[in-house]
Amino acid sequence: MTIRLGLQIPNFSYGTGVSELFPTVIAQAQEAEAAGFDSVFVMDHFYQLPQIGTPDQPMLEAYTALGALATATERVQLGTLVTGNTYRNPTLLAKAITTLDVVSAGRAILGIGTGWFELEHDSLGFEFGTFTERFKKLDEALQIILPMLEGKRATFTGTYYRTEEAFAEPRFRDHIPLMIGGSGEKKTIPLAARFFDHLNVIAGFDELARKVQVAKQQCEAIDRDPATLETSMLVFAMIDENITADMIPDEVKQQVVFGSPDQIVEQVKTKILDAGIDGVILSPTTHLTGYVPGGITEVAEALKPLISG
Repeated sequence: MTIRLGLQIPNFSYGTGVSELFPTVIAQAQEAEAAGFDSVFVMDHFYQLPQIGTPDQPMLEAYTALGALATATERVQLGTLVTGNTYRNPTLLAKAITTLDVVSAGRAILGIGTGWFELEHDSLGFEFGTFTERFKKLDEALQIILPMLEGKRATFTGTYYRTEEAFAEPRFRDHIPLMIGGSGEKKTIPLAARFFDHLNVIAGFDELARKVQVAKQQCEAIDRDPATLETSMLVFAMIDENITADMIPDEVKQQVVFGSPDQIVEQVKTKILDAGIDGVILSPTTHLTGYVPGGITEVAEALKPLISG
């Protein structure tokens, strides 16, 4: 698994009717694949996030959408950024991700996190609880999911979950790459060092160098080669040469790149790659204009020399 340049599809509000919604999703994934992106992600949410729009804006269920994208693409890895563990029983998630891996001929990535969107939980009837409880749930879930992905039968009794020789067949591979999203230095990064192939760092540009150092220290503490834990940052990309710094809200300045493709590439280099992060996952902000073909291709062409290898 290598994620050097990924695309996240952050919304499905394209100004079209429902009949044209998914064809637009396919067009984005196919453009990303043709442009050299190595992975395509969707959010695992049921309502739109408050930073992007109102809850009632279009939101597709992640694994159904990914299964369809698997038949419309040939090369890109496919996953969620990231799955909310609280939304599915771990055995169901293991079945969904192994099915996606079969359907995509070995291109699935399991991105997973604790879940955080409280409105969604309250509205749809998922138990939210405290962060500590959600983290404990995730820890238990991994003790079920990881053996199942390897073809083993998982028997487990915990505080939140119970299984009896749970298994998932068919499987395409014995190891599906694992990604966790977050940057907590006491829980998330140590968990990444123990179990995961990839850490998607959710933090501001000014925090990245420290997070990379903490990840290195956590790997070394358990005798893991730090180079085996890949890192990336999800960054919002405003691909428009007319965008200037004073137009970016203060609350997101540390997570946004903007301007022409060349300007975006320079910001990615100085703010992300130079901090020691291995790759970047772009989340184009299209909710004002809908999907505009060509923008991510131009950015990819300019970025390739920096991220290849």
